[in-house]
Amino acid sequence: MTLKQQIQDDMKAAMRAKDSARLGTIRLLIAAYRQREIDDQSELDDSGVTAVIDRMLKQRRDSIAQYEAAGRDDLAQQERSEVTVLSAYLPQPFSESEVLAEVEAVLAEAFTSKGEGAGALSAGDMGRVMALLKPRLAGRADISKASALVKARLAAGA
Repeated sequence: MTLKQQIQDDMKAAMRAKDSARLGTIRLLIAAYRQREIDDQSELDDSGVTAVIDRMLKQRRDSIAQYEAAGRDDLAQQERSEVTVLSAYLPQPFSESEVLAEVEAVLAEAFTSKGEGAGALSAGDMGRVMALLKPRLAGRADISKASALVKARLAAGA
C-alpha cells in the first residue's frame, strides 16, 4: 500500500470516527501534496509525499515556538496535535549513530568522486555533500543536525 493510499484510508477512518481534529490535519496534508503535484505537473511517489510531510512538520514546529513565545498555548497545542498526526506517516527515524554512519558514507563517496589529485574535502564542499546526504535522510533525520555533523567533519579535515 502506498503512503497516499494509507493517508486516504486514514481520512475515511477519521470521518467514520467523527475525529474532526485528525480529519482536518489529514485534509491539509492531502491538499498540500495535491498542490505539489499540480505545481510539479507530476504524480508524487512515497518519497515526494514524505518531503511534503517534512515541510509541514517544520512549519508546525516553527509555529509552536512562535506561539509559545507569544503565550498562545491554545494555538501551540493545536499545532502539537497536528505534528502528532503528521509524524505517524514518516518512516522510523534514524538513531544518532545511523545518521553519523550515513554522514561518513556520503563523505567517503564525495571524496572518491572528487578525484585523486584534488585533495581532501573542504568546507567549500558542504553543498555537494549535503546534496548527496539529503535524499538519504529525507523524513528519517533532522537535516539541520546532519548539516552540523557534516560541517564539523569537514572542518576537521574529513
